[in-house]
Amino acid sequence: MDIAYLAFGFFVIALIYSSVGFGGGSSYLALLALLAVEFFLIRSTALVCNIIVVTSGTYIFYKEGKLDLKSAWPLMVSSVPLAYLGASYPISRGSFYLILGFTLIVAAVLLWFQQNKTNTKQATQGSHSLISLFTIGGSIGLLSGLVGIGGGIFLSPLLHLMKWDDAKRISALASFFILVNSVAGLAGQSGYLMNQESWMFILPLALAVLAGGQIGSRLGARRFNPRTIKKITAVLIFVAGSKILYDII
Repeated sequence: MDIAYLAFGFFVIALIYSSVGFGGGSSYLALLALLAVEFFLIRSTALVCNIIVVTSGTYIFYKEGKLDLKSAWPLMVSSVPLAYLGASYPISRGSFYLILGFTLIVAAVLLWFQQNKTNTKQATQGSHSLISLFTIGGSIGLLSGLVGIGGGIFLSPLLHLMKWDDAKRISALASFFILVNSVAGLAGQSGYLMNQESWMFILPLALAVLAGGQIGSRLGARRFNPRTIKKITAVLIFVAGSKILYDII
C-alpha cells in the first residue's frame, strides 16, 4: 500500500479515537499486520503513534484534575519495567503474530462488553490488594511490550469491572497507562529504530496521527458516540486478529 493511503488511514483512526479518549494502538497494529509490514517495525510504529495521540489527552485529563495516581501507583510501577522487558525481548516473527492475533481477539471481546459507566458511590479503588494490582499491571505491561500496545484496552475494562472509579477518571488513568507503557516499550524497541529507513516509514504516519489527534481531541465526543466507536473497533480488531491467526496456523 502507498504510504500516503496508509497515512490517511492512520489520520482517520487518530481523529476518531482521540475524540473519545482512545489512542488507537490496537487498530494501528491490526492495519500494519494485515499489510504484512515487518513485525519489528509494526511495534515501533504503533508505539510512536500511541505516544503522540495520548499525550495531549493525558495532559487535558491532568489539567481537569481527573488523573489520580495515588491509588494506582502499583499498576504503573509493575507495568513499566515489564513493558520495557517485553519490548526488548527477541521474539520470533511467528510467535509475535500468534500473540498479536490472540491479543486482538481478547481485546475485541473486552472492548465489546466494556461498561460505559461505573457507579462512583461503589468505587473501590482502595480495597484491592497490592499483590493483585502488581499482578494486573505487570501482566498487562509485559503483554503490551511484546505486541507493541499501551495496554489501556485491557486495563480500562478491568478497572470498570473492579468498580475502580467513575468512567472519566478510569479513562484518565488508562490514558496515562498507555502513555508510560508506550514510552517504556519504545525504549525497549530503540535498537530497531536506529536506521533511516525505519524513520522514513514512521514519520509520515506520525505526522498523520498528530494532525488527526489534535482535530479529534477538539471535536470531543460531540461528533462520535464512544459506545459506537468501541463496538466498531471491537469488530474490526476481532476480524484482524482472526485473519492473523488464520494465516499463521
